[in-house]
Amino acid sequence: MIAVAFLIVLVGLTLSLSLFGGGGGALPLAELLLLVGLFLVFFGAGIYVGAALGVLGLIAGFAFSDRPFWAFLGQTVWNPSSSFVLVAVPLFLLMGEILLRAGLSDRLYKALNVWLDRLPGGLLHTNIAASGIFSAISGSSVATAATMGAVALPFFQGTRYEPRMVLGSLAAGGALGNLIPPGITFIIYALMTETSVGALYLAAVGPSIVVVALFVGVILLKARSSAPVDRAAPPTPLPVKLRSLLDLIPTAILIFLVLGTIYGGLATATESAALGVVGAMVFAALGGKLTFRMLNASAEATARNTALIGLILFGAYVLNYVLVSLGVPQALAKIVAAMPLPPWGIMLLIIGFYLALGTFMEGFSMIVTTIPVVFPIVTALGYDPIWFGVIVTMLVEIALISPPDGTVLYVLQGMRKDRGPITDVFTGVLPFVAVYILAIGILMAVPSIALWLPSQWRP
Repeated sequence: MIAVAFLIVLVGLTLSLSLFGGGGGALPLAELLLLVGLFLVFFGAGIYVGAALGVLGLIAGFAFSDRPFWAFLGQTVWNPSSSFVLVAVPLFLLMGEILLRAGLSDRLYKALNVWLDRLPGGLLHTNIAASGIFSAISGSSVATAATMGAVALPFFQGTRYEPRMVLGSLAAGGALGNLIPPGITFIIYALMTETSVGALYLAAVGPSIVVVALFVGVILLKARSSAPVDRAAPPTPLPVKLRSLLDLIPTAILIFLVLGTIYGGLATATESAALGVVGAMVFAALGGKLTFRMLNASAEATARNTALIGLILFGAYVLNYVLVSLGVPQALAKIVAAMPLPPWGIMLLIIGFYLALGTFMEGFSMIVTTIPVVFPIVTALGYDPIWFGVIVTMLVEIALISPPDGTVLYVLQGMRKDRGPITDVFTGVLPFVAVYILAIGILMAVPSIALWLPSQWRP
């Protein structure tokens, strides 16, 4: 009923705007505000993101432009769908699905736990470390959180660890999925802004280290009360620790295949993703887990997630094409440039805008919706596009773990066996969100953290 009601409203709005709004003239402020209002209503009502973006693009194009939608719709959707760079997205997703079903993530977690469980904070450090390493072969925050949550949560049953810190550390670790190369968000950003994926991956290395260090600092501060270590338990013998390193070899090889080939200039992001899929299949076969049923399940999950991402991307491209053709981003860039604020002040406003947007909007939708409007403003202020790519990816990560609408938070809540309140997840993740925002402040003050490695890179 809600969908039918909205469809009737959309038809009425389209007809009225086309009759009274007039095409080809300057975009009236009242009608632009109406589109913004519809945008907010769609998201508030739970209308699917891809459909909402595409329909708004058609409304705007039909009402405000002289060009009929059939004159630009096909080409607008074809351009991103035929991009070679975009092929890397389903390949990275497929690699993560194979690794999950092959049990490599479980071996990774257990091996790291052998080395880290005696530290102040114990298993919480394992959550961050395992998530960080798995992020280097998955490229997705949601996939990282889901995989590590499924592996880690059983380890904490019957322990004295505070559930809020357990869930918070898993959410924070999941947030690393897009920031640590080969994050999928970087691929989408590179596609939309025509920047180098390899340079973005290099730029993310320094900020990733800073974020992980801050997460470890939070755990150390909370360790005494939230993560008690059983000192009476016998320490793990050194031979056992050394044998556990064998379980890290598959992950290390996959990271070398994916990131080593990119950084060495031997392969593009898409080619390295294909190498990663082949490597994941080889290790699954060596472990006796490679079956047709497993590959079919991995392919189905990958196709489902790729379709969701594709619909959002295509809908955003339709809307963005119309807005750009009407001169909206250019006009906003001129308005912002004329504001009596220094560039860093305007950048703080942009960051605040993203932080606010992330509390109710899904991270991927946020980036594909806003980048075409915000990117010209940022470049006009003189900021480096590679640096901003890292900043906006970090903001997307914060959106994924920001209450009350962070996707990662609900993924973890759905995995809990005790079915405790979701406020446990909200409370536990807040210290990590705070230090993540601090990391963005550090990156603004010292941009060379992100830009030094790309400046040394010679592909």
